[in-house]
This record gives sequence, structure tokens and C-alpha cells, in this order.
Amino acid sequence: MQINPGAAEFPHRQIAAQLKAQVRRGDWGPGERLPSIPAIAEMFGVAKQTVQRAVDQLRVEGILITKPGSGTYVRGTRRRLNRLSRGRYGGFRGYHTDLAARYRQQLVSVGRAPAPAEVADAFGVPDGTDLLCRRHLVRADDSPVEVGASWFLPTDTAGTSLERTEAFGRPLYQEAEEVTGRRYVSATDTISARQPSREEAETLQIRPDTPVLHLLHVAYDAHRKPIEVSQATWPGPMTTLTEEYKIPAPTPEADPDPGLVLG
Repeated sequence: MQINPGAAEFPHRQIAAQLKAQVRRGDWGPGERLPSIPAIAEMFGVAKQTVQRAVDQLRVEGILITKPGSGTYVRGTRRRLNRLSRGRYGGFRGYHTDLAARYRQQLVSVGRAPAPAEVADAFGVPDGTDLLCRRHLVRADDSPVEVGASWFLPTDTAGTSLERTEAFGRPLYQEAEEVTGRRYVSATDTISARQPSREEAETLQIRPDTPVLHLLHVAYDAHRKPIEVSQATWPGPMTTLTEEYKIPAPTPEADPDPGLVLG
């Protein structure tokens, strides 16, 4: 391990690049602890502060995680988002069992709560209107990878199972369709990047300056009226977005006008 003092790249960035390469090679596997900061500093022949800056950079990128009093570890989870929220509906309106096997969703709370602006706008109600909110936390390999919430109009859910703090053993939308009598017909996904709130950073176990990806999912009935508005937030560096789609075949073009000069 060495750095090039004459390189244009700062020493801590050179160290971060080498540590990242070692993680990619498998020198340190997911969940494995790295040598101590002083030990790494000795390996590179630099000050401990330089190594700390390199480790901080890799923490922001989601590659490493520091456990106070324990050390620095390779983060073991990277979540792949497959077609945004479409996975929640599954093939033929079923449930993706492979997702259920990889990720464990925990229902955190159920109750009335003031609607945040983006949720209120989706439902067409004033900001802060009390709506039914079902909050959840998703874990993979015991690491938190998602915080989320599903919002419903109280007029749709009053006296139904959706108000109870219980998991249903099936996708939430199927329960909602049954108790509301409204079928999910279309949906929109809006994804954005931002800084996490303090609560999100604490729950996801990330630094406050680590960007997150935020999804707003609005599901509509046949009359284009929202049934459910859901939110999901993931650590940005630990999340990849994959969209697979078919490319339309070329269509025969009409013969150009004989009088038209092309070229």
C-alpha cells in the first residue's frame, strides 16, 4: 500500500481508491472489520487524520460503516431497485416471493398522522390533514435498507383492518382493494435525491450528509382517484435503480417524396 506524493489527487482520495479496490477484490468481505485507523496509517505512511478522511469518504459512498467502540466494517448490503414500485404488485398481481426472501419488512406503527406536503398534494387535501399512515422498516442481512410509509384517506379505512397494527401475510394493496372495494389500476412513481432527515439518518444508520433516494408512489383507481400514496427512502450510495424494458421494433417508413432531396 502506497500513495504517490506527486500525484494531483489528494492523499486521502488515493487511499480511499485503494481501500475500495481491496473491497471489490474481496480482500475484506461484507461485514468484515478493516484494520484500525492507526494500522492503516502506518501501512500508507501517512497521518491518522488522512486515513480518517479516506474512511469518511467511503462511509458517505456506502462502502464502509463505522460502529462506535468496535471499528470500521465493510457494509454488507446493497439494494437493487427493480422497476421501482412495480415489484410490489408482482407478476399477475401476485407477490414477488424472491423479494420476500431477501428483505424483511417490519411494520413500525399504524395510526393517524399529519400528511406531509407531497402526500397531501397527491390526495388533493390541505397540508397537515390527518390521514391513516402505516409506517414500515425494511432490513436485509440485519441492516436497515428502507424506511417507508403508506397513506390512506380515513374515509376509505375507518373501521377496517387497515387501521390495525398487524401484518397481513400478503401485499398491502391486496388488503386495501378488499376493504375499500377499489381496484388499483394505474400508478405513478416519482424518485428524487436529497439529504436525509435526522430520523431517517438514525434509522438507516447513515451519516447525516449521506444522500438518500426518495420515492413517492401514487396508486389510482379506474377513475384516476388516489387509493394509496406511499413513500420509500433508501441510502443513495447503497441503492441502484434498474429498469428493464423492451425496445420497439422499427416500423417501415413511407417512401420519401420523389421531389424531396435528402442528404
